[in-house]
Amino acid sequence: MMNFNKFHDPRENGKLLSEITGKHLDIAKVITETQQLFQQCLKKEPAPQFNKPLITVPFSKKIKEGLFRLFAKPYSILDPTQIYVDAEGNVYPEWKRKLDDEYEDLLASITEEVNIEDYGGIGDGITDNTAAFKKALGHGRVKVIVPEGVFITRGIRLPSRTCLIGSGKGKTTIKLHESAPRGTRLITNANHWKGNHHVYVQGMSLDWNVERLRDVKKTSTWGNHSSCLTYANVSYGWVKDVEAINPGLHCFDISSTLYNYAGDGFRAKGGSQYVWLDNLNGYGFGDDGITTHHSDYILISNSHMCDPSGRAHQKGFSNSNGFEIDDGSRNVILVNNSSARCFGGIESKAHQNSSAASNVQIVGHISVNDNRSYNFRHIGHHKSTDTESKSAYNITAVNLAAIRPIFTELYKYSTPRGLVVSAYKNVVINHFTLIGDPDYDYKGNPVIAVQFRARNVVLNNLSFKGFKSASTDIKIYGGTNRADSVSIMNVLVYDSAPNLIDIGKEVKDILVKK
Repeated sequence: MMNFNKFHDPRENGKLLSEITGKHLDIAKVITETQQLFQQCLKKEPAPQFNKPLITVPFSKKIKEGLFRLFAKPYSILDPTQIYVDAEGNVYPEWKRKLDDEYEDLLASITEEVNIEDYGGIGDGITDNTAAFKKALGHGRVKVIVPEGVFITRGIRLPSRTCLIGSGKGKTTIKLHESAPRGTRLITNANHWKGNHHVYVQGMSLDWNVERLRDVKKTSTWGNHSSCLTYANVSYGWVKDVEAINPGLHCFDISSTLYNYAGDGFRAKGGSQYVWLDNLNGYGFGDDGITTHHSDYILISNSHMCDPSGRAHQKGFSNSNGFEIDDGSRNVILVNNSSARCFGGIESKAHQNSSAASNVQIVGHISVNDNRSYNFRHIGHHKSTDTESKSAYNITAVNLAAIRPIFTELYKYSTPRGLVVSAYKNVVINHFTLIGDPDYDYKGNPVIAVQFRARNVVLNNLSFKGFKSASTDIKIYGGTNRADSVSIMNVLVYDSAPNLIDIGKEVKDILVKK
């Protein structure tokens, strides 16, 4: 039985997907097919273009709202990233070529390679190495080698043009000091306000040392703090072959200087861009494993997130996702990742008072025992009485697997789903395998829910098995908050729910083609 513990090697995900689905897909062909379906969605409802600020917002008398608006800028929906498949079958965004050029520029700019031990660093799990890291990193243009051992620190800040290289996951460990405050980021870039560029971290475990907080009920502080690694306002960044252990907030946060809640139609200034995360593991996170905020052109590949603690939230209300593409993010590509026992496997979303993620593309993902394997929503823009989302547009996903979604103590009132689409427009899911446990009690809930004003949703090449106690495999919700313009094509069912498709009242523009 597939469980995917914290030591799962995510580089095996591509091969495992073929075993789960029983298919050896021609990914290049499937991507082309998916893009054709997506173009049909765009003809029905092209994404809005914001050539001018949506509205003029006066500086608020309330300090908090005023700060949000001071550091906000108008939102726009970029053209979707083109993706390609190389000769070895690897999937990349077209802008990775630009990132590769910048990597060569980073290497050429390095003037010195040093070992942390040359600056007094000691990996004995006791010595405070904060000063040693600061001296070794200096003002950048340096590669700092960290050998095997446990290196204690109160936090590391990386200047531009820096490489921090360990000996591998489980060999080199960087761990927070016992006295580090709750809001400490274990590794981050040096200047969130001015920004940094060309920053590379590879080959280590990052231990946030949550045990130091003893019985503190909530492990995070407001904003993008309390994570194992945060890139805020970073251009050209890489994180490869890194493990994150028990952070108070996120394992890896690719973000802006400040999170921004100035309203739908706005996003934060100082977002990151052109960042590649590869072969990452994370577990025990208080909120999300890998998350992005107000950042553009992010590639997340061959990574595995599992078993969140949910400690950043009130107990029983932990929206702790393996992968969360959050507020204001654009052109985020996820390739061959996996998640296990999270609230959401992959969630693309926004809060009510922020802009949604747009142009999210998923190629290959395995979700095991997540409560909601794939969850796409713009909170607070669901009901007919809510304002319609200006930003929740454009998600494509190919070659997905949802394995035994379950109820969870993380979010005790949330019912299991293989997929939920709410408020988003132009969503294409192509080649999706959903496998339930025939002995599990799904309490008459649907497996897939398309609802709350979702529009232009295409579900193609789906396979269901084992959801015997569900009410229906696919439910399109009707009524005043209904979904419209939904196409369901090429669906196979093997001993699953008693009903394949349930279409609610007043739903318009439905195509069902078995």
